[in-house]
Amino acid sequence: MQSASAPTLPLDGAGQPIDLAATRQQLAALSAQERLRWAQDTFGAGFALTTSFGIQSAVLLHMVSALGQQTGLPVPVIWVDTGYLPAETYQYADRLVQQLQLHLVVAQSPISPARMEALHGRLWETEQVGDLELYHRIRKVEPLDRALTELGVTCWASGVRGSQTDHRRAMEPLDPVRQRWSLRPLLSWSKRDVHYYMEEHQLPQHPLFEQGYSTVGDWHSSAPDAADVSGRATRFGGLKQECGIHLPGLMGEGI
Repeated sequence: MQSASAPTLPLDGAGQPIDLAATRQQLAALSAQERLRWAQDTFGAGFALTTSFGIQSAVLLHMVSALGQQTGLPVPVIWVDTGYLPAETYQYADRLVQQLQLHLVVAQSPISPARMEALHGRLWETEQVGDLELYHRIRKVEPLDRALTELGVTCWASGVRGSQTDHRRAMEPLDPVRQRWSLRPLLSWSKRDVHYYMEEHQLPQHPLFEQGYSTVGDWHSSAPDAADVSGRATRFGGLKQECGIHLPGLMGEGI
């Protein structure tokens, strides 16, 4: 018997429960594009994509753009704008939105960067994991969850890949995350796969890629690869690998 406190996971568009084991087996045999189509067919208007407009974001954005053109149902693209992104990311986002004709939804904290700094200080400078977690909860996790709720999203896709962090290595193509379904179309993709897809479809690179960045988030917590550190290890001063968006609960609440 299910505990009364156990979270209730969303049903599909027809009001039926998702058989997680069977669905994971089904998704394992599908391509990234087929996984996106499965999600749109299964969840309808309850399906959305999240993006950071980071180094490798163009791949999934291009796939979602093509899916919308094929089905006539544009997929909402939720962008969590922390207010601290590099100028190059804002410029890159504008370029991709125009080029791919994305249905963009910007999610932001109701607390402005100036107000947050006045109340809590520059949380990324303390070298305390707890301060970074508070920063990420205010600027990333809560704005995303609010946007997902307002849009009625029951399943959201992201461009995470298993090789990026220890946490992502243990992910499945479909997982429950904070009482929603999280789809990972590119989970098994390599850097080589990303490179060839972008080359084949003539997608523009993030401007910071040429400066040695293999991943980029906020300007104060991102750095180019170096001889002794690369990838997600360059983020958050090396204190942590995840910002919390892909974790099963809010930081500070069982995480």
